[in-house]
Amino acid sequence: MWMMNGIALAGLVAGGVFVAAAQNPAATKNPQTQTVQTRQAGNLTQDSDPVPSPDTGASAPSQAVAVPSQTGVITKENGHFTLRTDAYEVRLNVSVTDAAGKPVDGLPESAFHVYEDGVLQKIVGFAHEDTPVSLGILIDSSGSMYDKRAAVDAASLNLVKLSNPKDEAFLVDFSTEPYLDQDFTSSIAKLQQGLSYIKSSGGTALYDAVIASADYLSKNAKRQKQVLLIVTDGDDNASTATLEATIRRVQDLDGPSIYCIGLLFGEDVSRSEAKHAREVLSQLADQTGGRAYFPKALKDVDAIAQDVAQDIRTQYTIEYRSSKPTSEGGYRVIHVEAKGQGIRDLKVRTKAGYFPTAVKPKGGAAGSKGAATGTGAGATDGGTGASTQGASGSAPRSR
Repeated sequence: MWMMNGIALAGLVAGGVFVAAAQNPAATKNPQTQTVQTRQAGNLTQDSDPVPSPDTGASAPSQAVAVPSQTGVITKENGHFTLRTDAYEVRLNVSVTDAAGKPVDGLPESAFHVYEDGVLQKIVGFAHEDTPVSLGILIDSSGSMYDKRAAVDAASLNLVKLSNPKDEAFLVDFSTEPYLDQDFTSSIAKLQQGLSYIKSSGGTALYDAVIASADYLSKNAKRQKQVLLIVTDGDDNASTATLEATIRRVQDLDGPSIYCIGLLFGEDVSRSEAKHAREVLSQLADQTGGRAYFPKALKDVDAIAQDVAQDIRTQYTIEYRSSKPTSEGGYRVIHVEAKGQGIRDLKVRTKAGYFPTAVKPKGGAAGSKGAATGTGAGATDGGTGASTQGASGSAPRSR
């Protein structure tokens, strides 16, 4: 459920259906309801690319569905006629850093090599520019965050200030359920006002908040490049979704890169809770091509927000057309290498895999992509084996 300035919004993901309902408390007899049918993936009998989960009793993964380019059809694009063959085009946002962790700019297309399942792919699109993004800021508003809110709010605003002026951002706070405090905007003043609505209380439904926010991005974002930033101080203890379902949902949507800031310090966080939360946040970031940060004190949060802004603005965009036909299903591992003249030990971070399935061009689902890290010397990449268990939400209500 979301709530925005007296309007409560509820999200329900059950049986493959997401329901978003808006209700005006002053006119509860005529709620406006929007229903979106999501994709239901077929069940896999074998996990071809498992990822260990910190949650016990995780269910088996399911096959996601991908949309190939329209095959066997001649279309006119940018004044040119193009024959679509049985190929799947993959778009990657790629971060490159040196041995000190600093972004590396100015690499030409020739510095990159993209491999899919070990086979070198032909790059068909390349850019290195400050591309505007659609950004969702998710702030944990559970009771334990009360003393941390001032520093977190300031860092969140600084992140937006340091971002591309053409970026759009929305603000969500979550405790036992997620609330939309500010819709997409480029206004710092509106985001600041949205932060003032947040009240710290309740538990932590992180997974439900990520699923709802990824859905919201998919339906409302104006930018192709999408990012979620999560700030939390503990483990999920209130979601109806699992970690696996959360990762799978983001992949099904060909969703955002997820950056996480885990405030896992202080007397109110046990060692076991901090360990599990660290694993969860790291998986969310790794599987989506983002990055997880774990500061040792509140004073470090602002510098991390600056680092996130810089990382997003200095990424390379690489597109390639898979050499495998979409009729060949199964998980495909993507590995990207970068070599710069006079620069050693370059590290590459990007989404790292997807599950393509041959489907009809119309009415299909978005591509499902995993993520991992790579290095200039060659990294071991892994996808995810998430289940398709959905999250369920409650009926619309006010705070």
